[in-house]
Amino acid sequence: MAQALNNRRVAILATDGFEQVELTDPKQALEQAGAQVHVIAPHGDSIQGWNHHDKGDKISVDRTLDQANASDYDALVLPGGPLNPDQLRTNTQAVEFVRAFFDASKPVASICHGPWTLIEADAVRGRTVTSWPSLKTDLSNAGATWVDREVVVDRGLVTSRNPKDLPAFNSKMVEAFCQGQRSAEAQLV
Repeated sequence: MAQALNNRRVAILATDGFEQVELTDPKQALEQAGAQVHVIAPHGDSIQGWNHHDKGDKISVDRTLDQANASDYDALVLPGGPLNPDQLRTNTQAVEFVRAFFDASKPVASICHGPWTLIEADAVRGRTVTSWPSLKTDLSNAGATWVDREVVVDRGLVTSRNPKDLPAFNSKMVEAFCQGQRSAEAQLV
């Protein structure tokens, strides 16, 4: 699927405490498919990654939230790591940025704890999703149907559970981002 995403712009929204591989692997998959990818964060310079319980690398920020506009992007990725989405879901500007993708029917991919931000953006109601298992009750309470699968696609929303699911997540993410507008059916893998 090389160059399938030519001329597509993808935003990755993250902040300090993201699970490193959940940002770097999808970013690499998107760039290999031809997308232009921007890391967007509430603050500039760089954000601190984590490898589970240990500090990882710092990743450069391409745009701050106040410089970014959802209308400039074709799709959105939300990496996990418990610290990252917990901070983003309390940031009004981040929640509004995420909500704008859903309002415009643009595809979104979220892994691990990333759906916490989706809950705050009221974007999971009536959808089938998966996530890190500890989010099951939160997602159910927000109106989603939670399933334990490596990847789920529901109307352009791609979700996965953890870093072990990245190959399936990346494949379905690129596929969904190629399709663009959301389709009506849910896919469980």
